[in-house]
Amino acid sequence: MKNDPLTPYGNTPMVTPIVSAVNYQYTSFEVLRQITDGEIDGYTYHRDDNPTVRTVERKIAMLEEAEDCVICTTGMAAATMTFLTFLKQGDHLITFHDIYGANYKVSLILEKFGVEITWLDAWNYRAVQDNIKENTKMIFCETPSNPLIKVIDIKYLREQADRVHAMLVVDNTFATPYHQKPLQSGADLVIHSATKALGGHNDLMAGAIPCSKKDYYDKLWFTRQAIGTTLDAFSASLLERGLKTFKIRVQKMSENALEIARFLEKHPKVKDVYYPGLETDRGHPVALKQMKNGFGGMLAFDVGDTQEDAKQFVENLKSIIHAVSLGCTETLVCLPVLTTMLYMPLERRTSFGVHLNTVRLSAGIENTYELLADLKQALDKI
Repeated sequence: MKNDPLTPYGNTPMVTPIVSAVNYQYTSFEVLRQITDGEIDGYTYHRDDNPTVRTVERKIAMLEEAEDCVICTTGMAAATMTFLTFLKQGDHLITFHDIYGANYKVSLILEKFGVEITWLDAWNYRAVQDNIKENTKMIFCETPSNPLIKVIDIKYLREQADRVHAMLVVDNTFATPYHQKPLQSGADLVIHSATKALGGHNDLMAGAIPCSKKDYYDKLWFTRQAIGTTLDAFSASLLERGLKTFKIRVQKMSENALEIARFLEKHPKVKDVYYPGLETDRGHPVALKQMKNGFGGMLAFDVGDTQEDAKQFVENLKSIIHAVSLGCTETLVCLPVLTTMLYMPLERRTSFGVHLNTVRLSAGIENTYELLADLKQALDKI
């Protein structure tokens, strides 16, 4: 997408300008009316809209082949805005244990407001058909999931949602639009932590909600404007910069992840490897149908027999970094039960397949052979 003309001559800057203005001067009351009535594009106040943010929204919408996109402050803000916009007291939400742990905290807020929630194991996603109700208003999933990279058939969820006219919301953070486009498989909304692969450099926080219908955008925009989760212009500029290298970055991440998974699958110190690109992976058949250009940069695996084995492995790594987050240029590892799942009660953290010695790895864009060598020397020392 070309940036909008910003000079009288029609030539455009190669980088979208960072518009840090909070408010805008009105040229007339008639122009004010046209802006507030939605007859023309215009800006009045940053909480409503911002030209830098709006440019990035359109670019992400194009990536996901969406009608439009709402950008907000974080990935969790995107998820929370979606729940607050489309769920109310008495509604039923079906979701999965296999989602980012902070969603558990949001679920407590939703239950306080009278939303009923059913939690399922993503490996048993076909149980949706037995748990859907007349008051089910939304099915929310991650595929592949966090942290065990479980794959859910999006078209199947669409069929089930249609039974009761429920919305289908898919978190596409792990797959990214390079590997998967949930709207094409029937999702109503897509959620991204744009902090991750869309931004890609560990230097911004943002959330994105590509929408299949303009009506969904309008309702989400209302929520964002009301609660004040509009992204700042500087972060939007960083996100736009990340998008310029997005495709080549995630392609390399996917290539590295597949080679790492193949290596780990054969190593005697590794018990299980979770990656849909492996033919032995439980989710491989569905991933072949709904993913393309590879299977993403995320994988998980169990090291040794105990958590101490996994800790020792992580501490032995030299170039691979021990840190949370994912989708960045550096390869990162963490133990989910000690990091991304801390938001959940201890008894829930290992109730759906995650073990105390499970390691999550986010492949970066480094040289593949250097990554494999680092993994090998760290495992061999256990």
